Amino acid sequence: MGILGAIGLAINVASAVVLLPHRGGDANVRAVWLFSRNDAIGNVAVVIAALLVAWTRTPWPDLVVAVVVAGLFLQSSFSTIRDARGDLRSARDGR
Repeated sequence: MGILGAIGLAINVASAVVLLPHRGGDANVRAVWLFSRNDAIGNVAVVIAALLVAWTRTPWPDLVVAVVVAGLFLQSSFSTIRDARGDLRSARDGR
């Protein structure tokens, strides 16, 4: 699990770096940026959880990471919905 998390981290960090200049764009671009950032954070958390599970021999680190990552994605989804609504308002007002 830790090895796959590390591979995913490398890929997601590369994606996030490419998207970094565009993170202030419209709702679609911002959503892609947030998803890439969250994936990279999730990969770091998975690697740390894998090390802690191996060290402690309990599933608790994995469960804690799952809850934290779920909260992070939930927060990002609310942010994406808010941005999309703002874009819709701007498009409607611009007609």
